[in-house]
Amino acid sequence: MSKRKKTWMQEHVSDPFVRKANTDGWRSRASFKLIELLDKDELVKPGMVVVDLGAAPGGWSQVISQRMQGDGLVVAVDLLEMPELSSVKVIRGDFGEQSTLDVIEAELANRAVDLVISDMAPNISGVKSLDQARWLNLAELALDFAQKYVNLGGSFVVKCFEGEGSQEFCESVKSSFRRVHRRKPEASRDRSSEFFIVGLNKID
Repeated sequence: MSKRKKTWMQEHVSDPFVRKANTDGWRSRASFKLIELLDKDELVKPGMVVVDLGAAPGGWSQVISQRMQGDGLVVAVDLLEMPELSSVKVIRGDFGEQSTLDVIEAELANRAVDLVISDMAPNISGVKSLDQARWLNLAELALDFAQKYVNLGGSFVVKCFEGEGSQEFCESVKSSFRRVHRRKPEASRDRSSEFFIVGLNKID
């Protein structure tokens, strides 16, 4: 095992959010990031239609499903296989491809989307400029999806990373949502450059 991998494993095992996720039955520590974001902006209520992009292993969909109390629709999309969740429709595929979009649209059945969430991150290569470009591409794809499918007044949550293109991306979100916030939840590791953009009240 490499030194970097060993350090990550030691940090992961001792992480209080990892331990709490295991104790509380959440699929990942990332659940606590979304919980804080939802609480700050009251993003979810029963009866909504929510699409979770890059959903595996399902921590965010699990939180959304619980908050909606079985009333509404949660569509979870990922290239990776994801175990089933109660009250969640899991779609395996690349949402950037038309074939997957066709499946999503069939599941939505002409219902407008109230909230799009994305916790997607690229596989890390170790080359900062390349990793940043890959993240930016994922974020832009998520924003394109939100611009197309989120109804007027709806919301958007997306993972971001500090670096080249992040400020410009934030401005792009502002062009589609009346209020935009930058958030760094407590569960985000201090050393991580990640933050989240929350777009509220989608406009034309």
